[in-house]
Amino acid sequence: MFAVYADSFSKDDPLAGLQVGERPEPDVPDGWTTVSVKAASLNHHDLFSLRGVGLREEALPMILGCDAAGHDEDGNEVVVHAVISDPSWTGDETFDPKRSLLSERYQGTFAERVAVPRRNVVPKPASLSFEEAACLPTAWLTAYRMLFTRGQLRAGETVLVQGAGGGVATAAIVLGRAAGLRVLVTSRDEAKRARALELGAHEAFESGARLPVKVDAVIETVGRATWSHSIRALRPGGRIVTSGTTSGPNLDDAELTRIFFLQLSVVGSTMGTRDELAGLVSMLDATGARPLVDRTLPMTEARDGFAAMLGGEQFGKIVFTR
Repeated sequence: MFAVYADSFSKDDPLAGLQVGERPEPDVPDGWTTVSVKAASLNHHDLFSLRGVGLREEALPMILGCDAAGHDEDGNEVVVHAVISDPSWTGDETFDPKRSLLSERYQGTFAERVAVPRRNVVPKPASLSFEEAACLPTAWLTAYRMLFTRGQLRAGETVLVQGAGGGVATAAIVLGRAAGLRVLVTSRDEAKRARALELGAHEAFESGARLPVKVDAVIETVGRATWSHSIRALRPGGRIVTSGTTSGPNLDDAELTRIFFLQLSVVGSTMGTRDELAGLVSMLDATGARPLVDRTLPMTEARDGFAAMLGGEQFGKIVFTR
């Protein structure tokens, strides 16, 4: 079958190991099923894989891709949940120490077909296109869990989203506005600030700018470059929810004095559960909120999509179609 896969790693030139061509049909263990992929979306995780982060060399060649929407074996329209937990695990699969994402231990979604556990298939409502649904399982699910499960945000509260333009940040803007939050955003880029306002952000500021109000929570995926600003933006008793460190994990100043004196909460969050993905899908179906698709490319032109992400050219999701 046709697939987009990694056959080698390079930290300096990740696209060197990206291949487009034929790969074997996926193995389907007991309790698993296959999904015929109609659309799949690109994540930074896929670039990290090409750099050898989270992917072992002995697992190569590995079909890339975490996110997909398509048809199950019975022809139903479905969304694929990307977190693969141990068969014996019960409860929140993000806490399973043996969990992995598709394209780490198991072949990924950038292919004609992908094999997943039956429990990892979520019905797709007719109101969502395959391209829109394919955006949800990683970045959008991460934002949903950050806002509503880990962040415990409620209508009427104010949230700051750092780094407008990234996949999780974009999702947080749209979902936050749909849930009745007051959404503030930051970006170094004037055009990205303008796009964030179009998406539903109430106000947009330059990175590091003093805000007119203290916020209830911060959605933090940037790390070192924005951490101090995030802490200083919070009201007493506020919380910072973090799921990434795109600017680097090491902090020159963790602002510990401010954290304990103002009784701030620092909350980690990673990915999401199948039930949360079903909740996210239902929320979009009910509210009419939709993922922002930056561009749609045929899977045969996947290299162009990877190059765009590597160059930071996108605002929203890059989607591959079959």
